[in-house]
Amino acid sequence: MADNGTAQPRSDRPSRAMSVEERLLVDRSRQGDRAAFDDLVRLYERRVYNFAFRLCGNHHDASDIASDAFVRLYQSIRGFRGDSSFVTWLFRIVTNIYLDLRKRDRSHRQQSLQEMVELEESSVARQMEDPAPAPDDVAQASERTALLRAAVDSLPEHQRIMILMYHQEAQSYEEIAAALDLPVGTVKSRLNRARLALRDRLRAHPEHFPVE
Repeated sequence: MADNGTAQPRSDRPSRAMSVEERLLVDRSRQGDRAAFDDLVRLYERRVYNFAFRLCGNHHDASDIASDAFVRLYQSIRGFRGDSSFVTWLFRIVTNIYLDLRKRDRSHRQQSLQEMVELEESSVARQMEDPAPAPDDVAQASERTALLRAAVDSLPEHQRIMILMYHQEAQSYEEIAAALDLPVGTVKSRLNRARLALRDRLRAHPEHFPVE
């Protein structure tokens, strides 16, 4: 394949189908069953908190965002029509709360990406933990992770969110489009630009990221 300077994303991953249990809990919650809603919260609370933490970078705000998300979910779940998947709808709530928080506090410190981001268009790969790593390997892996984290955090916010949603949360293009209220084609092009921007930042460290 000719190199025209544009990264070619792989085919999109399929959306995760809801389990029977999840669907029943959502349906019962829509009908006002508080016990079912509490079970729904327990089912998703860790995933919502983890995503919120990756967005904002600190535990205090992540807890507030997650709490607010479930409050909004409780207030609006009866209006959930199933046009998108439930988890996509929930992630849209979390993302909107985070963006509202950012609007209120532009000086908010951003830290994110606790694990490596997989980049299809370059040779940067997830770090696989060696069960018995040598000290030098540990030091290099730590430095590599820190450099990658800093590079992702330096991206414009809309690019960073897409990188997190696609690579960290395994959201499909369609799910991200629904969550951010964007056309799928826009998501693909913006995510591609985010990958290229991240690759450009990593070129400054060829000893750790031998990108092509």
